[in-house]
Amino acid sequence: MPRLRAPLDPLPRAVRWLLLIVGSLLLSALLLRARLPAALLLGPMLAAIALEAAGGGVHLPRTLLYVGQSVIGCMIARALTPQILVIFAARWPILLAVIVAVVAAASAIGALLSRWRVLPGTTAVWGMAPGAASAMVFMAGEFGADTRLVAFMQYLRVVLVATFATVVARLWVGAHAPAAPVDWFPALHALPFAQTAAIALLGGVLGRIARLPAGVFLAPMVLGALLHSAGVVQLELPPWLLALSYAFVGWSIGLGFTRDILAHAVRALPQTLGAILALMAFAGGLACVLVEGFGVDPLTAYLATSPGGADSVAIIAASSRVDVSFVMALQTIRFVFLLIAGPAISRFVASRIAPRSGVSGSPHGRTAATLAHVREDEGELD
Repeated sequence: MPRLRAPLDPLPRAVRWLLLIVGSLLLSALLLRARLPAALLLGPMLAAIALEAAGGGVHLPRTLLYVGQSVIGCMIARALTPQILVIFAARWPILLAVIVAVVAAASAIGALLSRWRVLPGTTAVWGMAPGAASAMVFMAGEFGADTRLVAFMQYLRVVLVATFATVVARLWVGAHAPAAPVDWFPALHALPFAQTAAIALLGGVLGRIARLPAGVFLAPMVLGALLHSAGVVQLELPPWLLALSYAFVGWSIGLGFTRDILAHAVRALPQTLGAILALMAFAGGLACVLVEGFGVDPLTAYLATSPGGADSVAIIAASSRVDVSFVMALQTIRFVFLLIAGPAISRFVASRIAPRSGVSGSPHGRTAATLAHVREDEGELD
């Protein structure tokens, strides 16, 4: 059957790249103006999805994706400070119980979506994982999930949770002050910037050589966290570099949304929304337990248990009258817990759903559609 002519077919590849870049800038600016979380990633991702739906023909060099992953690993490393361990040591029973409860609820909901074949394989488990969204997307592809659908679930949840948390915070403490304008090109400090670049490069190479799951992201994160916490290096990440890194990751995700995958995401939207709202309701119940049983103030409890991205929750917490240290300790340790436990949870769910859905229990198993897409990409990029 002949392929239907797509709107972008007559255009040269350079023009398609120009459309992608301009579309990414416009969408990112609109999302930033609306104060939506992860705007710098969502804008490029949405622009790439639109371009792919119109005919695509643009392929991101894998090196640029690795650069984006390494830089984002350094960004998260900067937030993993020793102060978090101090707070955890003082209140570890409460924090650990809440973390395990939220992760267990998210995993159970994801397993049900997998069992009901709403999404293929372990995709729903990684999509519901309440950690840093970008990290979960990076790791998901290594453990049997379709990263495009994982990204769809993760960023939909981040937007919903952050929007609801913002509304709650504003009702609780009143209107926020206007956000300070971002200095996109600040003066660079040569030594910290060079140290950050070296950690990103060295960590990324080590992650590739060691063939760790999501190693290009995880190795710079671990190396950077250790050296930064020990005071050996300072991590400097100017906004323009973070924006580029988010764009590379967003393009990589968005360009993978073929029309079939996009149609699958739309069909699964009602069930996905229901699952996210159920997880938000469960986290809200845990917040009530913290308020009634342990004397945590309501807004602090709500933000600490919210199953959204730690970065967006941090922004909301910083502009509210809450215990920011408690909020970030719970959010960050939950993220680390998921990095450790995520693969085991994925394997467990895969082994349970395999008899009904034919999903391999191997940590590197993928759905047939994902395998075909990966093989196609590798053939074009090599």
